[in-house]
Amino acid sequence: MATKSANVTARVQPEIKRQAEAVLDRIGLPVSVLIDTLYRQIIMTGGVPYPLTVPKLPTRDSLTDEQFNTMMEKGCQQAKSGEGLSVDEAFAKIREDI
Repeated sequence: MATKSANVTARVQPEIKRQAEAVLDRIGLPVSVLIDTLYRQIIMTGGVPYPLTVPKLPTRDSLTDEQFNTMMEKGCQQAKSGEGLSVDEAFAKIREDI
């Protein structure tokens, strides 16, 4: 086995690092093994081994008037029935998913 002597330094947001390392810890995978595996996949595939794309989210311009009105009506009904979230709750949920 070859001696590992090269270092990789990367700057990431502390919370992102904490969350990712918690997942890796749960599955018993050291960060160094993950990075080594990623580098090997880059070599084998000749590129990044997963798609780097922006997910397509619906925008007002991409919706028909009927689709937009249906979506807005659903949101209105949810708000009236108390199914909605406060602004603080909504942003907390968004932060969880990042």
